[in-house]
Amino acid sequence: MKLRKINTLVLAAALTLLFVASLSKAERIKDLAMLEGARTNQLVGFGLVVGLDGSGDQVTQTPFTLQAARSMLQQFGVNVPANSNPQTKNVAAVMVTATLPPFAKPGQTIDVTVSSLGNAKSLRGGELLMTQLKAGNGEVYVVAQGSMIVAGFGAEGADGSSVSVNTKSAGRIPNGGIVEREVLTPLHGAGPLTFNLHSPDFSTSSNMAAAINGFMGPGTAVALDAVSVRVVAPAEPAAKVAYVAELENIQVQRAAASAKVIVNARSGTIVIGADVMVKTAAVAHGNLTVTVDESLEVSQPGPFARRGQTVVTTQSEVNVDQEDVRMFLLQDGVSLQEIVTAINRVGAAPGDLIAILEALQQAGALSAQLIII
Repeated sequence: MKLRKINTLVLAAALTLLFVASLSKAERIKDLAMLEGARTNQLVGFGLVVGLDGSGDQVTQTPFTLQAARSMLQQFGVNVPANSNPQTKNVAAVMVTATLPPFAKPGQTIDVTVSSLGNAKSLRGGELLMTQLKAGNGEVYVVAQGSMIVAGFGAEGADGSSVSVNTKSAGRIPNGGIVEREVLTPLHGAGPLTFNLHSPDFSTSSNMAAAINGFMGPGTAVALDAVSVRVVAPAEPAAKVAYVAELENIQVQRAAASAKVIVNARSGTIVIGADVMVKTAAVAHGNLTVTVDESLEVSQPGPFARRGQTVVTTQSEVNVDQEDVRMFLLQDGVSLQEIVTAINRVGAAPGDLIAILEALQQAGALSAQLIII
């Protein structure tokens, strides 16, 4: 009787450990997916930077800077004659960019980046004039203005020598953009919500729908494809906020990734996934080195010879050196550790390993996707 109780306790402890281990591998929905429509938006605008210390655009080479300055002055009632050509070296034409975060409200501030469009030498000390930032639909969402922070620095000598650190033609204005228009999100409308996975996978999307149904009730979620999971949601926006807060903390078991081998041919970096398997194959890899050494020798007639002349001759020596490389055998279904151990045993360099992996794939012995970047 006591033995039976002990076995029952051991079984319960084992099941508890398995349950905890399974939970430790699970991930939250907020780490796997994002709410459709709740995304960032890229903004861009054209503006002018003034107050530069003679390091602005040369208007003779950048006519659009002078054109923009004239248009700006006309808005303030200042008419610049069309036939005039003022040398405004303290002005630079710039492109202003920013990223509008989701749920940004009118009146909030965001950072903006200012980059020179013309041939300005430096934007240090400049002031960005009011610039409208537009989205892809042509609507204005942010208005930017303010003093820039330029990390670059440079100095020039009278003899033409110069030194520069970082980039002087770009800067940043912290909190320089004021949000003027709100981007609508799925929380403002009626109907279901959709979560999109960061990495498409049919198994993960199915597991996510099952986890939501197990927590919220059957029929709450349905997997549409390898990316999207549609979830029934309440109609009231306030209720949706609390509803999404519950959903994004649900634990989901991520499916195992497909077997891949990533090769960076430029740097020689190789990343092999854990599920990569190799079929039976024999591999022999070695290097053949051919060395040609040439030397010059002087040939001249003997001391008492009446004929002949001194000439320079070339002596060539060719050496062939081939590494003593052993062939190694990869058994069917070997794991990642066995692959690395076998290849390291013959002393293969990263470049050699790339060639071996490509040859294995061509032979049909590599059960993985070989991706070269």
